[in-house]
Amino acid sequence: MEMPNLGYACINETLNSGPKKSRITTNRSMVKRTFLAQGLPYASELALQNCKDLLTILEWNEAHGIKFFRLSSDLFPWASEYNIRDLPDFDEIALALDAAGEFAGLNGHRITTHPGPFNVLGSPRPDVVEKTIKELETHSEVFDLMGLEATPYAKINIHVGGTYGGDFAGTADRWCSNFLRLSPNAQNRITVENDDKASMWSTQHLYDYIYSAIRIPIVFDYHHHKFCTGGLSERDALALAASTWNGIKPVVHYSQDRSVEQGDPKIRPQAHSDSYWTPITTYHRDIDVMLECKKKEQGLFKMRELLVQRAENLW
Repeated sequence: MEMPNLGYACINETLNSGPKKSRITTNRSMVKRTFLAQGLPYASELALQNCKDLLTILEWNEAHGIKFFRLSSDLFPWASEYNIRDLPDFDEIALALDAAGEFAGLNGHRITTHPGPFNVLGSPRPDVVEKTIKELETHSEVFDLMGLEATPYAKINIHVGGTYGGDFAGTADRWCSNFLRLSPNAQNRITVENDDKASMWSTQHLYDYIYSAIRIPIVFDYHHHKFCTGGLSERDALALAASTWNGIKPVVHYSQDRSVEQGDPKIRPQAHSDSYWTPITTYHRDIDVMLECKKKEQGLFKMRELLVQRAENLW
């Protein structure tokens, strides 16, 4: 059995343990009050540390056979409030990002990112759209500084957002129109992901309203699909999403039900589990799998074990 390319998101729990000053992380941030008090110099200091640590994390990943990593959106604290080129340490930051990107390229690592749910290109509120465009452009600029290709291989993945009274068509029109306001590099990296509520965007909705209009890839989330099927089986929804990648290896997201893991029906079934107890089914597709459990790289090691066990049982 060929092991699918497994990745984990944002934080390496092994490197991020121990005394605070010795932790390796790309998630150093601060509360808004601190940012207002200390401004760009402190934001720049934290960003530089984050960018330097990125290379260390990628080196650790390489040593453990991990070739897929989701970059944190907290790399630049409060980036919505400034342009990263205005940071006092920008020259050093650029060198650190270039070094990390060069390492990723030389060693075949895939780097992606997943800005938060407040990024809503289809919002009817102009201020929300403007903030979203700023956020997405910043993420794309970081990837440019890393020398990552301007394709969905280095994806910037977001959700469409609300449906605003179930108006899928109107929301999609706004979303696609605002998408076209992005720079070419940002546009070329954007992907969309299916939602975890029945009233929201299924894989079928994304295909019909977004992909059909502007041809951007769909990231299939296995766990979300359980709550928003769009009338498709898991196999068929995965196939539909995979068909949108235009020759680039598709990315999927995988997590399991925390309420089942914890044996607590009071936990929302949409909540992500700490780790895994069943292996992913890829339906024989060549896909990169972003694992979204809370135990990060430890969950990845567990998934490896589960996939090996299943392969051995088949023999």
